[in-house]
Amino acid sequence: MKIDDNFTFNMNDKIVVGCSTGPDSMALVDMLLKIRDKYNLYIIVAHVNHNVRIESYDEAVFLKEYCLENNIVFESMVIEEYGDDNFHNEARNIRYNFFEDVVHKYKANYLMTAHHGDDLMETILMRMVRGSNLNGYSGFKQVVEMEGYKIVRPLINYTKKELEEYDQANNVKYYVDSSNSKDTYTRNRYRKYVLPFLKQEDKDVHLKFIKFSRTLEEASSFIDKVTEKAIKRVFDNNRILIDKFLLEDEFIQKELLYSFLSEFYQDDLILVCDRHIDLILSLINSKKVNSFVNLPNDVIARKEYNYFELKREIDAISGYEIEFNDYVLLPNNHSIKKIDSTDNNSNYICRLNSNDICLPLIIRSRRIGDKIMVKGLNGTKKVKDIFIDKKISIIERDSWPIVLDSKGQVVWIPGLKKSKFDKKKTDTYDIILEYS
Repeated sequence: MKIDDNFTFNMNDKIVVGCSTGPDSMALVDMLLKIRDKYNLYIIVAHVNHNVRIESYDEAVFLKEYCLENNIVFESMVIEEYGDDNFHNEARNIRYNFFEDVVHKYKANYLMTAHHGDDLMETILMRMVRGSNLNGYSGFKQVVEMEGYKIVRPLINYTKKELEEYDQANNVKYYVDSSNSKDTYTRNRYRKYVLPFLKQEDKDVHLKFIKFSRTLEEASSFIDKVTEKAIKRVFDNNRILIDKFLLEDEFIQKELLYSFLSEFYQDDLILVCDRHIDLILSLINSKKVNSFVNLPNDVIARKEYNYFELKREIDAISGYEIEFNDYVLLPNNHSIKKIDSTDNNSNYICRLNSNDICLPLIIRSRRIGDKIMVKGLNGTKKVKDIFIDKKISIIERDSWPIVLDSKGQVVWIPGLKKSKFDKKKTDTYDIILEYS
């Protein structure tokens, strides 16, 4: 079992490995170690302690020592607390945001995770039962193009059993997560009861699922091109023109709605299922000229004459843009003001040098695609990912202030994150802002 049989490596690749200390990820690290000299690989292990099991601290210590013994760079974080969202979805968002930070820190080519064939089967089956679109039903891709790097899952052709057998044959130590046996979690029930039945029917059934996934990916790619053309016909100022929408094929109508919801919900799209799509279609096709249905997270799907749109209650105060002078009272009832001095170095204070930026400063609500050059991070980070990291609710996000200069550079997310433009107290600066 050689990892470079499943993925083409290049000389001097830098690879961040998302590692949990489980049998899958430890097998992945061991396989990379076996080809490290062959390709002169630079390996960084990134570990997230989810802080839900007592054993997780011992596992983090083990992994740190393992990396030290094998001359591997080790990066880790602990999730201190969770919000009220779906646990697995929230943990995944935090995990991948951390991995992305590590990728940028080391300017890595790849983020590799130990997802295998069984994981793909579970994901596909869960989405089939919950309901999704064609892209969702395909599960996940082996290679995903990100901004500046790729997410790679090189173990997708193997089963969990094969990876455990690899560990045993190569004396690879690993830990077993006790929560993986609990029926509380949906994925565990598929793992314990559904997959064994399928494997009794065909021991290589995971290969059939891989083929199924790739077939759907190809079909989805084609449909995306058709949908993109339909979007230009149907959308007007972030609203759907109902008369144009109804001219589209019923299948494309659903794809258009998934696209619309995806842009609106972003990382909370997991909250939306087929039932909500059906509700929206019924609303659009109804004879009522003014009506609405409620969607998750206090979102309202509203039909008004020939228009369909998505709104939140918070939208009444969101979508603002203000030119800053010395003081502003914000729609979220907080304020930003210039002050003369302070010893405070928290994220509620921002020190700027006007020679580094273009004045006047602009304070506005978030927009899709906003990024910030984070202080101390070699690269940019999406503003939406910072909101997720900080567990800012989807309603708060729409009114949270973003401070930019007149060139559109994000210089500060008050209370949450400073940019590279922020100055230390000992540096040269002529502007001090306070968020309160």
